[in-house]
Formats: sequence, structure tokens, C-alpha cells
Amino acid sequence: MSAKTSELSKKISHRLLQDILAGTLPHGHHVSAQQVADRYGVSRTPVREAFDKLEASHVLVRKPNRGYFVADTLPEAVAADLQETASQEAGDYQTLANDWLTNRISEEVTEQFLRQRYDWTKARVNDVLMRAVREGWAERKEGYGWRFLPVAKTPEAFDEIYRFRMAIEPAAMLEPSFELDRKVLDEQRRIQEGMLDLDMSAVPGQSLLENGSLFHEEIIKLSGNPFFFMALQRVNRMRRLMEYRAEINRERLVEQCTEHLEILALLEAGEIVDASYRMRQHLSGALKRKSPLAWNWATEGLEAQ
Repeated sequence: MSAKTSELSKKISHRLLQDILAGTLPHGHHVSAQQVADRYGVSRTPVREAFDKLEASHVLVRKPNRGYFVADTLPEAVAADLQETASQEAGDYQTLANDWLTNRISEEVTEQFLRQRYDWTKARVNDVLMRAVREGWAERKEGYGWRFLPVAKTPEAFDEIYRFRMAIEPAAMLEPSFELDRKVLDEQRRIQEGMLDLDMSAVPGQSLLENGSLFHEEIIKLSGNPFFFMALQRVNRMRRLMEYRAEINRERLVEQCTEHLEILALLEAGEIVDASYRMRQHLSGALKRKSPLAWNWATEGLEAQ
């Protein structure tokens, strides 16, 4: 087993723990190596290693001839360690993200520059940059160095993103090719209901926000038009940094989950037009709530520059 595989399996274990805490993988849920490999874009070898580690720490339970299942209860020590690790990693990631949002660093940088600026190790620089790549706002240059990609940095851009979403998401549901998929709807209902049963204060904010984005992306996929999905993915990445900076309002998240469930109920009943209208209302309300909050965080960073 190579050191590279071992390090990757550690990261997979961490992401699986985050998904369990966020309710994306509920207690008792069956997990397969192929499903996880597809979800995270990796091979099955490091996934199987991650499963072994999580079984040893009593996070997963292996049942003969049936595979791995999420344990009914998560060990307190494991959850505490995850929170501490997530907090440390989020701090470094947010430091870089904040500097990009507030124009403290240039569009193109080198790993050496980042190591010197933040006093990070080579491994830490790599971890932070790879997360930025996954989040869609950084890419490796063809020659040497890294490039940061455009994100929403102004209140106007943030508003425009939500208004764009208000235009495409309800419209996608009215496409002739829109087709209900009960499996997708059931999965999203499970996740949203699971979030309402969570102690949200114990779940990393990133995981909570990702569950919200996942809901909207899975629904727009049902349009059968891949361009709707690609457009939503792109703007979600552009707004994500701004929303990560804002303090997570747990009460608003409960309201968000409730509205998601209302949209699902309309879809399950075949009331597509009503679901489309409810989606527009939902996004309009989110714009009014989130825009000032996110921008207040951004301006605080700019004033501190």
C-alpha cells in the first residue's frame, strides 16, 4: 500500500464522516465501495481502506455477505475529533478564500508563494488548493503555478446569481423533457428530513450548505437538459465562497429544509407547475435573506484590508 493511497483513504474517511454527521449518510444506511468511489471520483482501493479504518473506529459496521453499514450511533470521540480537524482545515481554507475574495492576493500564484505567505507546509498547501479545485475556484496552470477563478465578490454579483437561478431553476421544471425520478425524490426527502432531525450545531457548516446545493442540482437534472445543470453548478461554485464566510443561521436552515420538502411534496404529487412556482418563491426568499448577510461579511474583510 503506497503512502499516496493511505493519505487518500484518510481524506475519504474524513468526507464519509462529514456526510454521516450531515445526515447525507444516515445511521443504518448501506454504503458500497463503488457508490463512494463514484461519489468522490476515486478508485475503490482507497475506499476499501477507508472502510476498514471506519470499521475499526466503530463508525461503520460490517455485516457478513451484506457489506458495510453506518453504525446506529457515532462514537463521541470520533465526532469530536472530526469537529476539531474540520475546524483546523476550515481555518486555513477560509484564510486563502478570504484573501481571494478581498483581493489581497493576485489571480496567479505559486505554491512557494503560498507557503511563505501563510507559513504552511507543502502538504497543507496541496490540501487547501485541492479543496479549492473541488469547490471550483482554482485550477493548476499548464506550465507552473496556480490560477484563481472568478467568484462572486460584490453584492451586485451575488444578487445577479440568485436572479439567474430564479430564471433557470423554475423554468427547468417546465421543460418538456422534465421527468420525475422517484429514486431521486426519495433520496432528497431522506436527506432533508434527516437534516431536520440533526443537531445542526454539531455539523460542519460546509456540509449543511452542500446538502442545500445538492437538492437544487438534483432537481434541475430532472429537466433532462444538461445545460441547465451545468449552469447551476457553475453559479453555485461562484457564490459558495461568499456563503461560507457568512455565519450559518441554523433557524434559516430549518426553514430552507422545510421549503425543500414542500417542493418535493408537490413534485411527488405530480403538481409540476405549482412546484416550479414554489421554487421561484423559495429562491426569492433566499435572495432577500442571504444577500445582505453574505455581503456584510465581505465588506468587513474589505474594511480590514
